[in-house]
Amino acid sequence: MNPDGQLDMQQLLAAAQQMQEQLMNAQQELADTEVSGTAGGGLVTAQVNGQGELVDLSIAATAIDPDDLEESAQTIADLVLAAVRDAYARAGDLQQEKMGPFATALGGGMPGLPEMPGMPGGLGTPGAAGLGGPGLTGTGDDGE
Repeated sequence: MNPDGQLDMQQLLAAAQQMQEQLMNAQQELADTEVSGTAGGGLVTAQVNGQGELVDLSIAATAIDPDDLEESAQTIADLVLAAVRDAYARAGDLQQEKMGPFATALGGGMPGLPEMPGMPGGLGTPGAAGLGGPGLTGTGDDGE
């Protein structure tokens, strides 16, 4: 504030620019970071980057029962879903850690923010809606 009690526009613009730079750095950090989700005791592993993009999926050969391919296919499908959900939940935790301070600085928490591109769990990433979120980590028949 200047002496007459008015906001100094230069200071306000400088603070906004600094926050924008910090936000861009945090977004780049998210893009560069990968997290894993697993299911079936490690039979299926999904890699997701911090922006919620599925970047890798691996299925152990031991997940396939050659004597019951139909049952194996259903089991693998369930395990893939559980591993991807686990990875998205971990990516959501990472996003909250990196982006949460910005949401707070803007006067609210993450749930109150409008759509933000590149954020899973329905926050602007196509295909990610509903895959992450509370209560969905490690779901499946594997006890995780």
